Amino acid sequence: MRSQLQPGARPAQRQAYAAHELLDQAAGGVTRRLARYDGTEDGALLDGDLLDGVREVVRASWQRSLTFADPDSALARVDLAEDDFRAYRLNHPLAGVMPVVRRLLVEPSHESGMLVAVGDEHGRLLWVDGDSALKRQAEAMHFVAGADWSERTVGTSAPGTALAVGRGVQISGAEHFSRIVHPWSCTAVPVRDPDTGAVIGVVDITGREQAVAAHTLSLVQATVAAAEAQLRIHRLEQGTRLRRTPAPPARSADGSGSRRQLRPSPTLQLTGRDQGLLDIGGRSIELSLRHTEILALLALHPAGLSAGELAALLYPDASSTTLRAEMVRLRKVLGAADPQAIPQSRPYRLPVPPVLDARQVLDHLRRGAHRLALSHYRGAVLPASEAPGVIRLRREVSATLREAVLSDASPETLLRYLELPEAEYDAEGWRAALRLLPPRSPRRSAVVAHLQWIEAELG
Repeated sequence: MRSQLQPGARPAQRQAYAAHELLDQAAGGVTRRLARYDGTEDGALLDGDLLDGVREVVRASWQRSLTFADPDSALARVDLAEDDFRAYRLNHPLAGVMPVVRRLLVEPSHESGMLVAVGDEHGRLLWVDGDSALKRQAEAMHFVAGADWSERTVGTSAPGTALAVGRGVQISGAEHFSRIVHPWSCTAVPVRDPDTGAVIGVVDITGREQAVAAHTLSLVQATVAAAEAQLRIHRLEQGTRLRRTPAPPARSADGSGSRRQLRPSPTLQLTGRDQGLLDIGGRSIELSLRHTEILALLALHPAGLSAGELAALLYPDASSTTLRAEMVRLRKVLGAADPQAIPQSRPYRLPVPPVLDARQVLDHLRRGAHRLALSHYRGAVLPASEAPGVIRLRREVSATLREAVLSDASPETLLRYLELPEAEYDAEGWRAALRLLPPRSPRRSAVVAHLQWIEAELG
Protein backbone atom coordinates (compact mmCIF):
# COMPACT_ATOMS: atom_id res chain seq x y z
CA MET A 1 0.00 0.00 0.00
CA ARG A 2 1.36 3.39 -0.96
CA SER A 3 1.79 6.01 1.75
CA GLN A 4 0.23 9.43 1.40
CA LEU A 5 2.00 12.78 1.70
CA GLN A 6 0.46 14.61 4.62
CA PRO A 7 -0.98 18.14 4.19
CA GLY A 8 1.37 20.85 5.41
CA ALA A 9 4.49 18.78 4.80
CA ARG A 10 7.72 20.73 4.74
CA PRO A 11 9.58 21.26 1.42
CA ALA A 12 12.29 18.76 2.37
CA GLN A 13 9.64 16.12 3.04
CA ARG A 14 7.92 16.85 -0.27
CA GLN A 15 11.24 16.48 -2.08
CA ALA A 16 11.97 13.17 -0.35
CA TYR A 17 8.49 11.86 -1.14
CA ALA A 18 8.80 12.77 -4.82
CA ALA A 19 12.27 11.25 -4.96
CA HIS A 20 10.98 8.05 -3.39
CA GLU A 21 8.53 7.69 -6.27
CA LEU A 22 11.54 7.66 -8.60
CA LEU A 23 13.33 5.26 -6.25
CA ASP A 24 10.40 2.83 -6.58
CA GLN A 25 10.67 2.96 -10.36
CA ALA A 26 14.38 2.32 -10.16
CA ALA A 27 14.07 -0.49 -7.62
CA GLY A 28 11.79 -2.60 -9.78
CA GLY A 29 14.47 -2.86 -12.42
CA VAL A 30 17.44 -3.03 -10.09
CA THR A 31 16.28 -5.96 -8.00
CA ARG A 32 15.48 -8.03 -11.09
CA ARG A 33 18.89 -7.40 -12.65
CA LEU A 34 21.11 -7.96 -9.63
CA ALA A 35 21.56 -11.64 -10.46
CA ARG A 36 22.91 -10.80 -13.93
CA TYR A 37 24.99 -7.65 -13.42
CA ASP A 38 27.81 -6.71 -11.12
CA GLY A 39 26.03 -3.60 -9.82
CA THR A 40 27.75 -0.83 -11.81
CA GLU A 41 24.79 -0.26 -14.11
CA ASP A 42 22.40 -0.34 -11.17
CA GLY A 43 24.38 2.37 -9.40
CA ALA A 44 23.85 4.78 -12.26
CA LEU A 45 20.13 4.90 -11.48
CA LEU A 46 20.77 7.09 -8.46
CA ASP A 47 23.40 9.33 -10.04
CA GLY A 48 23.13 12.64 -11.85
CA ASP A 49 20.00 14.76 -11.62
CA LEU A 50 17.55 11.95 -10.87
CA LEU A 51 17.38 12.64 -7.14
CA ASP A 52 18.44 16.27 -6.94
CA GLY A 53 17.54 17.76 -3.56
CA VAL A 54 17.81 14.50 -1.63
CA ARG A 55 20.42 14.69 1.14
CA GLU A 56 23.65 12.88 0.35
CA VAL A 57 23.43 10.62 3.42
CA VAL A 58 19.98 9.48 2.25
CA ARG A 59 21.01 9.10 -1.39
CA ALA A 60 24.02 6.97 -0.41
CA SER A 61 21.90 4.85 1.92
CA TRP A 62 19.27 4.25 -0.79
CA GLN A 63 22.10 3.20 -3.10
CA ARG A 64 23.19 0.56 -0.59
CA SER A 65 19.62 -0.46 0.20
CA LEU A 66 18.78 -1.16 -3.46
CA THR A 67 21.21 -4.08 -3.41
CA PHE A 68 19.29 -5.76 -0.57
CA ALA A 69 15.56 -5.02 -0.78
CA ASP A 70 12.60 -3.40 -2.50
CA PRO A 71 10.88 -0.32 -0.99
CA ASP A 72 7.50 -2.08 -0.89
CA SER A 73 8.73 -5.32 0.70
CA ALA A 74 11.54 -4.31 3.08
CA LEU A 75 10.37 -5.24 6.59
CA ALA A 76 12.20 -5.88 9.85
CA ARG A 77 12.39 -9.51 11.01
CA VAL A 78 12.33 -11.08 14.45
CA ASP A 79 14.05 -14.42 13.95
CA LEU A 80 15.56 -15.26 17.33
CA ALA A 81 13.81 -17.43 19.92
CA GLU A 82 12.73 -15.57 23.06
CA ASP A 83 15.08 -17.41 25.43
CA ASP A 84 18.06 -16.93 23.11
CA PHE A 85 17.23 -13.25 22.67
CA ARG A 86 16.91 -12.61 26.40
CA ALA A 87 20.26 -14.30 27.09
CA TYR A 88 21.94 -12.35 24.28
CA ARG A 89 20.51 -9.03 25.49
CA LEU A 90 21.44 -9.70 29.12
CA ASN A 91 25.08 -10.33 28.16
CA HIS A 92 25.40 -7.38 25.77
CA PRO A 93 27.70 -4.55 26.97
CA LEU A 94 24.85 -2.02 26.68
CA ALA A 95 22.81 -3.82 29.33
CA GLY A 96 24.94 -2.12 31.97
CA VAL A 97 24.16 1.42 30.77
CA MET A 98 20.40 1.06 30.36
CA PRO A 99 19.72 2.88 33.67
CA VAL A 100 21.41 5.95 32.15
CA VAL A 101 19.41 5.70 28.93
CA ARG A 102 16.16 5.19 30.82
CA ARG A 103 16.76 8.21 33.04
CA LEU A 104 17.76 10.58 30.22
CA LEU A 105 15.54 9.40 27.36
CA VAL A 106 13.02 6.69 28.20
CA GLU A 107 11.30 8.33 31.19
CA PRO A 108 10.76 11.68 29.39
CA SER A 109 9.54 9.84 26.26
CA HIS A 110 6.44 8.55 28.05
CA GLU A 111 5.07 12.10 28.09
CA SER A 112 6.55 13.36 24.83
CA GLY A 113 4.90 10.82 22.53
CA MET A 114 8.08 9.16 21.30
CA LEU A 115 9.84 5.79 21.46
CA VAL A 116 13.40 5.09 22.56
CA ALA A 117 15.23 2.09 21.10
CA VAL A 118 18.65 0.71 21.94
CA GLY A 119 20.19 -1.70 19.46
CA ASP A 120 23.34 -3.75 19.10
CA GLU A 121 26.14 -3.15 16.61
CA HIS A 122 24.43 -5.42 14.06
CA GLY A 123 21.16 -3.44 13.97
CA ARG A 124 19.09 -5.73 16.20
CA LEU A 125 16.87 -3.75 18.60
CA LEU A 126 17.51 -4.87 22.18
CA TRP A 127 15.10 -2.56 24.03
CA VAL A 128 12.13 -0.51 22.79
CA ASP A 129 10.27 1.65 25.30
CA GLY A 130 8.33 4.88 25.55
CA ASP A 131 4.80 6.05 24.76
CA SER A 132 2.53 2.99 25.08
CA ALA A 133 0.10 3.99 22.31
CA LEU A 134 2.98 4.65 19.94
CA LYS A 135 4.51 1.26 20.78
CA ARG A 136 1.34 -0.48 19.65
CA GLN A 137 1.31 1.52 16.42
CA ALA A 138 4.98 0.73 15.79
CA GLU A 139 4.26 -3.01 15.88
CA ALA A 140 2.84 -2.73 12.36
CA MET A 141 6.33 -2.01 11.02
CA HIS A 142 7.94 -4.56 13.39
CA PHE A 143 9.67 -1.88 15.48
CA VAL A 144 9.95 -4.15 18.52
CA ALA A 145 12.68 -5.64 20.68
CA GLY A 146 14.46 -8.42 18.79
CA ALA A 147 13.77 -7.00 15.32
CA ASP A 148 16.59 -6.50 12.82
CA TRP A 149 16.71 -2.85 11.69
CA SER A 150 19.98 -2.97 9.81
CA GLU A 151 20.19 -1.45 6.33
CA ARG A 152 20.53 -4.96 4.91
CA THR A 153 17.02 -5.77 6.13
CA VAL A 154 14.91 -2.59 6.09
CA GLY A 155 17.08 -0.19 4.09
CA THR A 156 17.42 3.44 5.14
CA SER A 157 16.42 4.17 8.75
CA ALA A 158 18.13 6.09 11.53
CA PRO A 159 19.33 3.04 13.53
CA GLY A 160 20.61 1.08 10.53
CA THR A 161 22.06 4.04 8.66
CA ALA A 162 23.77 5.46 11.76
CA LEU A 163 25.53 2.10 12.16
CA ALA A 164 26.42 2.03 8.46
CA VAL A 165 28.02 5.50 8.44
CA GLY A 166 29.30 5.52 12.02
CA ARG A 167 27.76 8.84 13.09
CA GLY A 168 24.50 10.43 14.20
CA VAL A 169 21.72 10.44 11.58
CA GLN A 170 18.20 11.88 11.31
CA ILE A 171 15.76 10.30 8.83
CA SER A 172 12.43 11.98 8.14
CA GLY A 173 9.29 10.47 6.63
CA ALA A 174 9.77 9.45 3.00
CA GLU A 175 13.54 9.49 3.39
CA HIS A 176 13.06 5.97 4.77
CA PHE A 177 13.69 3.30 2.15
CA SER A 178 10.81 1.07 3.23
CA ARG A 179 7.45 2.56 2.34
CA ILE A 180 5.75 1.21 5.48
CA VAL A 181 8.04 3.44 7.58
CA HIS A 182 7.13 6.69 5.78
CA PRO A 183 4.76 7.95 8.53
CA TRP A 184 7.67 7.88 11.02
CA SER A 185 10.80 9.93 11.69
CA CYS A 186 13.83 9.01 13.76
CA THR A 187 17.19 10.14 15.13
CA ALA A 188 19.98 7.72 16.03
CA VAL A 189 23.57 7.90 17.27
CA PRO A 190 26.09 5.01 17.45
CA VAL A 191 27.57 4.00 20.82
CA ARG A 192 31.32 3.34 20.81
CA ASP A 193 33.67 1.35 22.99
CA PRO A 194 35.40 4.02 25.08
CA ASP A 195 38.81 2.33 24.67
CA THR A 196 38.87 1.03 21.10
CA GLY A 197 36.38 3.37 19.44
CA ALA A 198 34.60 0.39 17.88
CA VAL A 199 30.82 0.71 17.45
CA ILE A 200 29.03 -1.53 19.96
CA GLY A 201 25.44 -0.35 19.52
CA VAL A 202 23.05 2.48 18.72
CA VAL A 203 20.53 4.69 20.56
CA ASP A 204 17.46 5.86 18.65
CA ILE A 205 14.44 8.12 19.14
CA THR A 206 11.47 7.32 16.90
CA GLY A 207 8.14 9.10 16.54
CA ARG A 208 6.46 11.60 14.31
CA GLU A 209 7.97 14.92 13.18
CA GLN A 210 9.20 15.91 16.65
CA ALA A 211 11.61 12.95 16.54
CA VAL A 212 13.79 14.91 14.08
CA ALA A 213 13.48 18.32 15.76
CA ALA A 214 16.65 20.42 15.85
CA HIS A 215 17.38 19.64 19.51
CA THR A 216 16.72 15.89 19.28
CA LEU A 217 20.08 14.96 17.77
CA SER A 218 21.92 16.88 20.51
CA LEU A 219 19.80 15.14 23.15
CA VAL A 220 20.63 11.67 21.82
CA GLN A 221 24.31 12.58 21.44
CA ALA A 222 24.42 13.74 25.06
CA THR A 223 22.76 10.51 26.20
CA VAL A 224 25.26 8.42 24.23
CA ALA A 225 28.15 10.40 25.73
CA ALA A 226 26.79 9.70 29.22
CA ALA A 227 26.38 6.02 28.37
CA GLU A 228 29.96 5.78 27.09
CA ALA A 229 31.19 7.46 30.26
CA GLN A 230 29.26 4.92 32.31
CA LEU A 231 30.84 2.11 30.31
CA ARG A 232 34.27 3.49 31.16
CA ILE A 233 33.37 3.63 34.86
CA HIS A 234 32.13 0.03 34.80
CA ARG A 235 35.36 -1.06 33.20
CA LEU A 236 37.49 0.68 35.80
CA GLU A 237 35.42 -0.86 38.58
CA GLN A 238 35.59 -4.36 37.14
CA GLY A 239 39.12 -4.16 35.79
CA THR A 240 38.08 -5.79 32.52
CA ARG A 241 37.74 -4.81 28.88
CA LEU A 242 34.41 -4.81 27.15
CA ARG A 243 34.14 -7.49 24.53
CA ARG A 244 32.09 -6.98 21.42
CA THR A 245 29.16 -9.36 21.46
CA PRO A 246 28.93 -11.66 18.42
CA ALA A 247 25.71 -11.50 16.47
CA PRO A 248 23.20 -14.18 17.46
CA PRO A 249 22.12 -16.67 14.80
CA ALA A 250 19.99 -14.81 12.25
CA ARG A 251 18.76 -15.36 8.76
CA SER A 252 20.46 -13.41 5.99
CA ALA A 253 18.66 -10.99 3.68
CA ASP A 254 18.10 -13.63 1.00
CA GLY A 255 17.13 -16.35 3.48
CA SER A 256 19.86 -18.70 2.22
CA GLY A 257 22.78 -17.90 4.46
CA SER A 258 23.66 -16.32 7.76
CA ARG A 259 25.06 -13.05 8.90
CA ARG A 260 28.79 -12.96 9.61
CA GLN A 261 29.15 -16.64 8.66
CA LEU A 262 27.02 -17.86 11.56
CA ARG A 263 24.79 -20.83 10.95
CA PRO A 264 21.10 -19.89 10.86
CA SER A 265 18.83 -21.77 13.22
CA PRO A 266 16.40 -24.13 11.47
CA THR A 267 12.74 -23.13 11.63
CA LEU A 268 9.63 -25.30 11.78
CA GLN A 269 6.19 -24.02 10.78
CA LEU A 270 3.36 -25.67 12.73
CA THR A 271 0.52 -23.14 12.73
CA GLY A 272 -2.24 -23.58 10.18
CA ARG A 273 -0.57 -26.67 8.68
CA ASP A 274 -1.49 -30.34 8.63
CA GLN A 275 2.20 -31.22 8.23
CA GLY A 276 5.23 -29.25 9.33
CA LEU A 277 7.44 -27.24 6.98
CA LEU A 278 11.10 -27.41 8.05
CA ASP A 279 13.56 -24.80 6.81
CA ILE A 280 17.06 -26.18 7.31
CA GLY A 281 20.38 -25.84 5.57
CA GLY A 282 18.90 -23.55 2.93
CA ARG A 283 16.21 -26.10 2.04
CA SER A 284 12.49 -26.33 2.80
CA ILE A 285 11.23 -29.83 3.63
CA GLU A 286 7.61 -30.84 4.17
CA LEU A 287 7.66 -33.49 6.88
CA SER A 288 5.16 -36.22 7.60
CA LEU A 289 2.79 -35.50 10.45
CA ARG A 290 4.52 -38.01 12.73
CA HIS A 291 7.99 -36.59 12.03
CA THR A 292 6.61 -33.09 12.57
CA GLU A 293 5.21 -34.11 15.94
CA ILE A 294 8.50 -35.69 17.05
CA LEU A 295 10.57 -32.70 15.95
CA ALA A 296 8.21 -30.22 17.61
CA LEU A 297 8.13 -32.12 20.90
CA LEU A 298 11.93 -32.41 21.01
CA ALA A 299 12.23 -28.70 20.22
CA LEU A 300 9.94 -27.96 23.17
CA HIS A 301 12.21 -30.05 25.43
CA PRO A 302 15.79 -29.06 24.48
CA ALA A 303 17.26 -30.94 27.45
CA GLY A 304 15.96 -34.18 25.93
CA LEU A 305 13.31 -36.82 26.53
CA SER A 306 13.57 -40.51 27.35
CA ALA A 307 11.87 -42.97 25.02
CA GLY A 308 9.02 -43.36 27.51
CA GLU A 309 8.57 -39.60 27.96
CA LEU A 310 8.54 -38.95 24.23
CA ALA A 311 6.09 -41.81 23.62
CA ALA A 312 3.74 -40.41 26.28
CA LEU A 313 3.69 -37.04 24.53
CA LEU A 314 3.47 -38.57 21.06
CA TYR A 315 0.93 -41.40 21.27
CA PRO A 316 -2.54 -41.10 22.86
CA ASP A 317 -2.28 -44.56 24.48
CA ALA A 318 1.41 -44.11 25.39
CA SER A 319 2.00 -47.78 24.53
CA SER A 320 3.29 -47.66 20.97
CA THR A 321 6.41 -49.63 20.14
CA THR A 322 7.05 -47.92 16.78
CA LEU A 323 8.95 -44.93 18.15
CA ARG A 324 12.38 -46.38 17.40
CA ALA A 325 11.47 -47.04 13.76
CA GLU A 326 10.10 -43.49 13.39
CA MET A 327 13.32 -42.07 14.83
CA VAL A 328 15.40 -44.06 12.34
CA ARG A 329 13.39 -42.63 9.45
CA LEU A 330 13.53 -39.11 10.88
CA ARG A 331 17.33 -39.33 11.24
CA LYS A 332 17.60 -40.18 7.56
CA VAL A 333 15.44 -37.22 6.55
CA LEU A 334 17.36 -34.74 8.72
CA GLY A 335 20.75 -36.23 7.88
CA ALA A 336 20.17 -35.72 4.17
CA ALA A 337 19.48 -32.01 4.80
CA ASP A 338 22.09 -31.33 7.48
CA PRO A 339 24.21 -34.04 9.16
CA GLN A 340 24.63 -31.83 12.23
CA ALA A 341 20.84 -31.91 12.81
CA ILE A 342 20.58 -35.68 13.40
CA PRO A 343 18.79 -36.36 16.74
CA GLN A 344 20.79 -37.92 19.54
CA SER A 345 19.66 -40.85 21.70
CA ARG A 346 19.48 -41.64 25.43
CA PRO A 347 17.83 -39.25 25.85
CA TYR A 348 16.38 -38.26 22.51
CA ARG A 349 17.66 -34.72 21.92
CA LEU A 350 18.20 -32.30 19.03
CA PRO A 351 21.70 -30.81 18.65
CA VAL A 352 20.14 -27.64 17.18
CA PRO A 353 16.42 -27.37 18.03
CA PRO A 354 14.42 -25.58 15.34
CA VAL A 355 12.65 -22.30 16.08
CA LEU A 356 8.93 -23.06 16.20
CA ASP A 357 6.55 -20.46 14.80
CA ALA A 358 4.13 -21.45 17.59
CA ARG A 359 6.72 -20.45 20.20
CA GLN A 360 7.36 -17.20 18.34
CA VAL A 361 3.66 -16.39 18.64
CA LEU A 362 3.82 -16.91 22.41
CA ASP A 363 7.04 -14.89 22.69
CA HIS A 364 5.52 -11.92 20.84
CA LEU A 365 2.40 -12.06 22.99
CA ARG A 366 4.50 -11.91 26.16
CA ARG A 367 6.10 -8.74 24.79
CA GLY A 368 2.69 -7.27 24.03
CA ALA A 369 3.39 -7.36 20.27
CA HIS A 370 -0.06 -8.56 19.21
CA ARG A 371 0.23 -7.67 15.53
CA LEU A 372 3.58 -9.38 15.25
CA ALA A 373 2.15 -12.48 16.94
CA LEU A 374 -0.66 -12.57 14.41
CA SER A 375 1.81 -12.25 11.54
CA HIS A 376 3.38 -15.56 12.65
CA TYR A 377 0.06 -17.29 13.42
CA ARG A 378 -1.48 -18.97 10.37
CA GLY A 379 -4.06 -21.01 12.24
CA ALA A 380 -4.31 -23.82 14.80
CA VAL A 381 -1.16 -25.82 15.55
CA LEU A 382 -1.22 -29.07 13.52
CA PRO A 383 -5.03 -29.41 13.68
CA ALA A 384 -4.91 -33.05 12.52
CA SER A 385 -2.54 -34.14 15.29
CA GLU A 386 -3.79 -36.29 18.15
CA ALA A 387 -0.46 -36.33 19.99
CA PRO A 388 -1.08 -35.25 23.62
CA GLY A 389 1.96 -32.96 23.66
CA VAL A 390 0.87 -31.24 20.45
CA ILE A 391 -2.72 -30.87 21.65
CA ARG A 392 -1.40 -29.14 24.76
CA LEU A 393 0.67 -26.72 22.66
CA ARG A 394 -2.26 -26.10 20.29
CA ARG A 395 -4.57 -25.18 23.16
CA GLU A 396 -1.95 -22.99 24.86
CA VAL A 397 -1.20 -20.96 21.72
CA SER A 398 -4.83 -20.58 20.72
CA ALA A 399 -6.05 -19.63 24.21
CA THR A 400 -3.16 -17.23 24.91
CA LEU A 401 -3.62 -15.48 21.57
CA ARG A 402 -7.37 -15.11 22.05
CA GLU A 403 -7.07 -13.81 25.59
CA ALA A 404 -4.36 -11.29 24.66
CA VAL A 405 -6.21 -9.96 21.64
CA LEU A 406 -9.58 -9.66 23.37
CA SER A 407 -8.18 -8.02 26.50
CA ASP A 408 -5.57 -5.60 25.18
CA ALA A 409 -5.52 -5.04 21.42
CA SER A 410 -6.50 -2.34 18.97
CA PRO A 411 -9.69 -2.69 16.88
CA GLU A 412 -7.57 -3.37 13.78
CA THR A 413 -5.68 -6.20 15.48
CA LEU A 414 -8.86 -7.72 16.90
CA LEU A 415 -10.54 -7.65 13.48
CA ARG A 416 -7.51 -9.35 11.98
CA TYR A 417 -7.78 -12.07 14.62
CA LEU A 418 -11.47 -12.54 13.87
CA GLU A 419 -10.58 -13.39 10.27
CA LEU A 420 -9.07 -16.67 11.49
CA PRO A 421 -11.22 -19.80 10.99
CA GLU A 422 -11.14 -20.58 14.72
CA ALA A 423 -12.79 -17.21 15.47
CA GLU A 424 -15.69 -17.69 13.05
CA TYR A 425 -18.15 -18.62 15.82
CA ASP A 426 -16.50 -16.57 18.58
CA ALA A 427 -19.50 -14.38 19.48
CA GLU A 428 -17.70 -12.83 22.44
CA GLY A 429 -14.84 -11.75 20.19
CA TRP A 430 -17.16 -10.24 17.59
CA ARG A 431 -19.07 -8.37 20.30
CA ALA A 432 -15.76 -7.04 21.64
CA ALA A 433 -14.96 -5.71 18.17
CA LEU A 434 -18.32 -3.96 18.05
CA ARG A 435 -17.57 -2.24 21.38
CA LEU A 436 -14.13 -1.08 20.23
CA LEU A 437 -15.10 0.26 16.81
CA PRO A 438 -16.00 3.97 16.64
CA PRO A 439 -19.77 4.63 16.22
CA ARG A 440 -19.34 5.82 12.64
CA SER A 441 -16.89 3.16 11.53
CA PRO A 442 -17.92 1.62 8.18
CA ARG A 443 -16.83 -1.78 9.49
CA ARG A 444 -19.53 -1.93 12.17
CA SER A 445 -22.18 -3.12 9.71
CA ALA A 446 -20.09 -6.17 8.74
CA VAL A 447 -19.51 -7.03 12.41
CA VAL A 448 -23.22 -6.71 13.20
CA ALA A 449 -24.10 -8.90 10.21
CA HIS A 450 -21.65 -11.58 11.34
CA LEU A 451 -23.06 -11.57 14.87
CA GLN A 452 -26.53 -12.06 13.44
CA TRP A 453 -25.22 -14.94 11.34
CA ILE A 454 -23.70 -16.58 14.43
CA GLU A 455 -27.00 -16.31 16.30
CA ALA A 456 -28.86 -17.84 13.35
CA GLU A 457 -26.35 -20.68 12.96
CA LEU A 458 -26.30 -21.57 16.64
CA GLY A 459 -30.07 -21.22 16.96
